[in-house]
Amino acid sequence: MQSCEISSDSTDDPLSSGLRPHRQPRIVVIGAGLAGLAATRVLLKNGFTDVTVLEASDHIGGRVQSVKNGRATLELGATWIHGANGNPVYHLAEENGLLEHTTDGERSVGRISLYTKNGVAHYQTNVGKRIPKDLVEEFSDLYNEVYELTQEFFQNGKPVCAESQNSVGIFTRDLVRKRIMVDPDDPESTKKLKLSMLQQYLKVESCESSSPSMDEVSLSEFGEWTEIPGAHYVIPEGFMKIVDLLAQDIPSHTICLCKPIRRIHWNYSAQHREVIGKSSDTKRDDNHNDNNHGRRANEDPLILGQPIWVECEDEEWIPADHVIITASLGVLKQNHEVMFSPSLPEDKVLAIEKLGISTTDKIFLEFEEPFWSPECNSIQFVWEDEAQLEQLAYPEELWYKKICSFDVLYPPERYGYMLSGWICGQEALQMERCDDETVAETCTELLRRFTGNPDIPKPKRILRSSWGSNPYIRGSYSFTRVGSSGEDCERLAMPLPYANSTKAPPLQVLFAGEATHRKYYSTTHGALLSGQREATRLIEVYQDHKA
Repeated sequence: MQSCEISSDSTDDPLSSGLRPHRQPRIVVIGAGLAGLAATRVLLKNGFTDVTVLEASDHIGGRVQSVKNGRATLELGATWIHGANGNPVYHLAEENGLLEHTTDGERSVGRISLYTKNGVAHYQTNVGKRIPKDLVEEFSDLYNEVYELTQEFFQNGKPVCAESQNSVGIFTRDLVRKRIMVDPDDPESTKKLKLSMLQQYLKVESCESSSPSMDEVSLSEFGEWTEIPGAHYVIPEGFMKIVDLLAQDIPSHTICLCKPIRRIHWNYSAQHREVIGKSSDTKRDDNHNDNNHGRRANEDPLILGQPIWVECEDEEWIPADHVIITASLGVLKQNHEVMFSPSLPEDKVLAIEKLGISTTDKIFLEFEEPFWSPECNSIQFVWEDEAQLEQLAYPEELWYKKICSFDVLYPPERYGYMLSGWICGQEALQMERCDDETVAETCTELLRRFTGNPDIPKPKRILRSSWGSNPYIRGSYSFTRVGSSGEDCERLAMPLPYANSTKAPPLQVLFAGEATHRKYYSTTHGALLSGQREATRLIEVYQDHKA
């Protein structure tokens, strides 16, 4: 996948005669994750032959990262197929036999909570005591009642009260606390335990939402995220099998790995000639433009006929008629100012700034033998000293307090004795900066403390994700932050230049990726569908022109 051959047979306007002009339109797809591969697959199937995928990393898959561990496959990234009915990821998996060995423990109906499905969750306090199961169930019922209320603001157009500050976290914490405190049957010690459990539940919710805190998640928009009906599934052979299926019909020379981009020069006009001319003086004589990939920077793009030039980090400049950008919201937040020339329109920049993305990391610990009981499906960390806290913000050295739980991976016949821990927000970034030994020791001490078992050995292996510090990802997935809305997702997805705003060629820069899907943001099916959406947008404009 290293060769990146782009044809240069003609410079005619590709919109001049539909899908069979003097030359095919040149389409560059930025990113080989689910969105980029889905877009490329649809384009190739519909007769577009001049398509190139530029992937910054050394592998395809984006935020899908499956790692073999003996007989098991561990997912550092995407793990579940969320829903079945009409879910293109589910149908792809089902049609290709990827779910034949999915166990009941890897299939969940209804709202899932990380890995927890079968068995019993052990809620342990920081003084090594287990919270009674009936108390856990009583609190869980209360929390889920309030969770359902958070959905009503968007779904029923219910006005948000000022006290909540339009925050899921503030609304949930205030209402659950009020209901706990007015319960006449609970002694003060029970109320304190429930208040502590509330903080733990909100940590879990933050990991699921990939937000630093549920306080940052918009209450008025929370209910727009749409759940596809049906169960949630784990793919035993790994989610990378979905990536492989999407890529299998894409010729290997189409995908260029280790090809990060520096800047997208779009909407070229005469004012850029001087810039290009000056930049050519700084280019290395031995740059990669000497092959068929692109052209030297000092060749006039107006004469050559392309409205877009993709400037790569290796000094290559690649011409294009259309670019589909599937970079994560985190990358756009970090790089949009230098990534586009001219700069993005103000409203699109505002959408990028308003929408949220954070880091949710997993910490896998493998043990020689289980120290947990057979019915235990997770160890949930409840800090009793956090009962009355308003915001859970920790100094760097206390990053481990944001770990909400360790889940038991089932079945042991496949996974061995494996736990998966969860951490999110700035604390996840701090964890990423620590070495494996430090994280393993810290997690072992936590497990000893919360279970009350000082003899728990260190794990024989640790594996963890690092999505926040990955320069080509910069976070796990998006959420609607307080102040943002689904309209920002749609604004982010809007192609450039905007329709009717210019006489320049249309659909030069298109945007895909999970953050651009209004209803399915944060999901793999949202990413896949967004890639298909942008490919279809191009297909339709050429078909309309031909007609």
